[in-house]
Amino acid sequence: MNEVSQISEFGKIFIFLITGFVLVGMTLFLSKLLSPNKPNPEKLASYECGEEPTGTAWIPFNTRFYVIALIFLLFDVEMVFIFPWATVYANASLIAADNRWGLFTLIEMFTFAGILILGLVYVWRKGDLDWIKAKPVIPTTNSPIPLSLYEELNIKQAAFKKILITEQSTATPHHEVPPKPVVVNKPMFKPSFKKASNEPGNE
Repeated sequence: MNEVSQISEFGKIFIFLITGFVLVGMTLFLSKLLSPNKPNPEKLASYECGEEPTGTAWIPFNTRFYVIALIFLLFDVEMVFIFPWATVYANASLIAADNRWGLFTLIEMFTFAGILILGLVYVWRKGDLDWIKAKPVIPTTNSPIPLSLYEELNIKQAAFKKILITEQSTATPHHEVPPKPVVVNKPMFKPSFKKASNEPGNE
């Protein structure tokens, strides 16, 4: 009786990939075939977290949006590491092998969580979690010039009227200055080279 040949590990992965592509393709095909197609302006509008989108999409976003999103991703990804830690910490065989293992892992996790909490407190104290900052911080300098002088200068500058200068406008005539001749500095001596006695030209 002939033995059945076993599928290699790469063959199993290949079959798994083919099965996944076939199932996803069948699901999309059945969804396209069975689902009703009734588009309307509300369905075709872009979804903005439940809010009605207004204006064009090519507008600058507030930088606080990106800061809060990055902070969320940072703490979200870092908190994922707690799950494998909890799995190892709950392993009774490791703790039975060495009693210090449980205390070490507990201190390690408290250190990890403490660093994250310090980062959160830093971001909180800096004000990056506030969506609208009520009191903007005005920078101050140690300049001896009073602020009233700056305000007076701004008022005078705002009172100036712009004058459009055209080609017909009277302008002061200017005389063209002839260019100066370029003086080329000649070398003080002219090097001369003597041919060697063994060259054919000196015979």
